[in-house]
Amino acid sequence: MAAEIVNPRSDSENRDASEQGGGAAPLESFDPAFALHRGGKMAVQATVPVRDKDDLSLAYTPGVAKVCSAIAEQPELVHDYTWKSSVVAVVTDGTAVLGLGDIGPEASLPVMEGKAILFKQFGGVDAVPLALNCTDVDEIVETVVRLAPSFGGINLEDISAPRCFEIERRLQERLDIPVFHDDQHGTAVVTLAALRNAARLSGRPLGDLRAVISGAGAAGVAIAKMLVEAGIGDVAVADRKGVVSRDREDLTPIKAELASFTNKAGISGTLESALAGADVFIGVSGGTVPEPAVASMAEGAFVFAMANPNPEVHPEVASKYAAVVATGRSDFPNQINNVLAFPGIFAGALQVRASRITEGMKLAAAEALASVVGDDLAADYVIPSPFDERVAPAVTAAVAAAARAEGVARR
Repeated sequence: MAAEIVNPRSDSENRDASEQGGGAAPLESFDPAFALHRGGKMAVQATVPVRDKDDLSLAYTPGVAKVCSAIAEQPELVHDYTWKSSVVAVVTDGTAVLGLGDIGPEASLPVMEGKAILFKQFGGVDAVPLALNCTDVDEIVETVVRLAPSFGGINLEDISAPRCFEIERRLQERLDIPVFHDDQHGTAVVTLAALRNAARLSGRPLGDLRAVISGAGAAGVAIAKMLVEAGIGDVAVADRKGVVSRDREDLTPIKAELASFTNKAGISGTLESALAGADVFIGVSGGTVPEPAVASMAEGAFVFAMANPNPEVHPEVASKYAAVVATGRSDFPNQINNVLAFPGIFAGALQVRASRITEGMKLAAAEALASVVGDDLAADYVIPSPFDERVAPAVTAAVAAAARAEGVARR
């Protein structure tokens, strides 16, 4: 079975629905987003025909009983005779949806459907949106564990911090399939890929760079971890109260851990003060960084202002001082977009039936993504477009190879 990537209704059906849809029709007449979403953005379709009684007897009873019995005797056959190894659950509780915050499970569904069709469009991976009507960590973990037999992987999505860290960790401990919180790791992979190319463009190794991250939530923590793994010279992370440092007494356990492997320079104080002389700014928090703080950065700095829809530093301002500017928006060059990472990462993991997604697999994904740019590297092209057809195959192959090298592949 597969998730279609088009609205299953025809144009005429959508028009008829709009005419009969009561309060929704006026919205659709002014905003095409409502017209596109009417009826949902995906459907389920069969991959085998059921044209006559012979087809029916094979697809369902009595033929299906033979397959069920075989799987009962050899459970590993489930990967060969069901969709398990090619489908991902996209799981949310609706507490941190895009820039909308805690809007609940029902309101999160358009985003989860969107995520599912991106899996299919860009990675050839089927995905099922699952919006859970619970926010308790224990309940979420137990629910996903019980659903897991139907899926080859779990993509956690739009779950607020700090609960998202514990949920991911506990699911990774209990399940033998990949569990991946895309808000953390997808963002980190794409950010590292862009930073590698920015550094290559400027002729500097990562080890010579000092970065400052605005935001100590899911994305900020994951980016910091990945940059350290990749060999960044130093990275400091700032939250609303300033730079996360060992001398602060108000740190949560997650931030205390963050302080233990970041900020080797021992910087304290505000985000603005930390930016003085910094080589890299990475924004994943929203808010606004004053222009004088950007101007105080090192010559040839990189500014990755990724808040949507309003970057922490507007590209026109950032370009006055920075050698490379990236945002999270599609209407500016160098879009840091998770869709560059998660479809290929899951495709690679599923291809080899990986038991988990390791740090090495994520680093390999970043390296592969960066390599797609190749000799076309330029200040306005440090990261490829999501529509570059080379992206998913490159990431998929790199992740699969890394899984085999790290001993987590099962085929």
